[in-house]
Amino acid sequence: MTAFEQQLEQLITQQITKIEITKDEFYAFREVLVKHPKFKHIRGIAHQGGKVTYTYLEVPRS
Repeated sequence: MTAFEQQLEQLITQQITKIEITKDEFYAFREVLVKHPKFKHIRGIAHQGGKVTYTYLEVPRS
């Protein structure tokens, strides 16, 4: 299991409340994220400078 997969599992089980990804990590993280079965439950919020914060939603996005 990669570090990104482990972080996603921790986010989904609510061991952590958010994941912060830098611009350099974005594409590697996204590749893991879109393959995850709970992909629609993860919301990413982009910030100035290329940082993205991901949070878990109980109700999946539409």
